[in-house]
Amino acid sequence: MPESLSRSVRRGFTLIELLVVIAIIAVLIGLLLPAVQAAREAARRAQCVNNLKQMGLALHNYHDTNGSFPMGGVNFSETVHGWGTAASDLTWRALVLPYIEGGNVYNANNILIGNWANGGNNFAGYTAWVSYPGNAWLCPSDGKNNGGFRPYLGPCCVYPTPEGNGTVGDNPWDPKTGAPVQITPVSNYAGSFGDNYCGGPSLTGGSVLPWETAPAAVLAPGQPRIGYHGFWGTKDSGGSLRGFFDYGSNQLASINSTTDGTSNTIIVGEVLPYQAADNNFWNSNGGSAGTTVPINFKSTFPAADPACNDGGWQGAVQPLGCRFRAAAKGFKSEHPGGANFCMADGSVKFLKATINMATYCALGSRNGGEVVSADAY
Repeated sequence: MPESLSRSVRRGFTLIELLVVIAIIAVLIGLLLPAVQAAREAARRAQCVNNLKQMGLALHNYHDTNGSFPMGGVNFSETVHGWGTAASDLTWRALVLPYIEGGNVYNANNILIGNWANGGNNFAGYTAWVSYPGNAWLCPSDGKNNGGFRPYLGPCCVYPTPEGNGTVGDNPWDPKTGAPVQITPVSNYAGSFGDNYCGGPSLTGGSVLPWETAPAAVLAPGQPRIGYHGFWGTKDSGGSLRGFFDYGSNQLASINSTTDGTSNTIIVGEVLPYQAADNNFWNSNGGSAGTTVPINFKSTFPAADPACNDGGWQGAVQPLGCRFRAAAKGFKSEHPGGANFCMADGSVKFLKATINMATYCALGSRNGGEVVSADAY
């Protein structure tokens, strides 16, 4: 028998068959990739929820020990803002560190050193704060938090123009070099000052934000007020803290003062450091946000635009989406459709960005007397 007839006939894939296989693989990838991405986001969101639950537990442990929740910023003077020259200005985040596995970082610092001494930031008070207190303060869905550190811009209100994408506030003193490092610790979680004005005539050159009710407005029967005096939870214009964490005016909140119900009152929520100029971990100016700004409102107007320069710090002349505008002090996240919030009872809820503003503000106030049903959000 001829040798050629004894061999098996060999044939490869035709071009058409190869293209069909490639097309099938592409379709499968197209079907599977969104599912994989959704699964990864679900895992990140679950981690974010767990972080907030840990904060709720830490805040309640602090409350059990001290009889109240921590103040928004540690100060030693009774003024509207409490920004005395001896003020350490430590935010509530720093105060709860011993209750959320951050005791070593907390104990390594002298909390009595005045951060506002000599008319500016006293960096020597932060000798150990070059170390970040842990990933529990970061949401894994935010890919721009840079692991808890963003570029340092300068102390409040004396930064150069244009301001760029840095963060104002404090930058730690590195004991190895004996000089401040050019980074600022940030966090994806801020305490709530509730439905006090984020904007308002009390701010330099400011006015109420589009969603807020003007102080002198005459409301129709049944029309809710969006925003109250005491911007950012201070005592400004005769107001007082309606949420839990003030802006350094020595006001305290407790479970007893939460007459609206702890399960219906926001205490901590998500924020995005890259969308706020003063999100810094240790200082009170970066530790709080309010509910008179819609959830997930974007403050990503080009940072280097001259319209967002330092001459209009928190003023009404800047575009609404500037990082230095008061509208940047709202809660927001990278989760699709809304953000996670820790309620005053320690539970965590996901609030949709489409929530009614009156309902959202009612969840922000701890003793406003509003009635909010569970099916309203």
